Amino acid sequence: MRERAVTVGGDEVISLGQLPDAARHLWEVGRAYPVWLLTGDMGAGKTTLVHALAEAAGIRSHVASPTFSLVNEYRGADGQPVYHFDFYRLQSEAEAYDFGTEEYLDSGYWCLLEWPERVPSLIPNRYFLVRLETVDASSRKIFYSTHE
Repeated sequence: MRERAVTVGGDEVISLGQLPDAARHLWEVGRAYPVWLLTGDMGAGKTTLVHALAEAAGIRSHVASPTFSLVNEYRGADGQPVYHFDFYRLQSEAEAYDFGTEEYLDSGYWCLLEWPERVPSLIPNRYFLVRLETVDASSRKIFYSTHE
């Protein structure tokens, strides 16, 4: 599928205050995809978006960046696990293999991957891609595409 922009109120530029609306839209469009890739520059708001996505999906756990732990586990409203990865600090893709990332991605549970470009061989064929683009300090453009 070609890349599409998320719009809120007809506008492609989304303020941080509109992020929950953008997250609800993304959840509705991408909920059938267990693996989500979140890309964007440092500080673009990937973890902030994960927090908004968690709320949209009914997750009540505290969402925090797994930068140092590599993965955080949350529980969905249905009690199912949700895995949130941050691969930024990986020294090599082998670290992700050693950690057992493949098993998480093959589990069928919702997996949200920040910095997926650091683990290219682990990315499954079917995924939902979300790309954040910084407009200024308080607004973003968010794009998504599906991959089969």
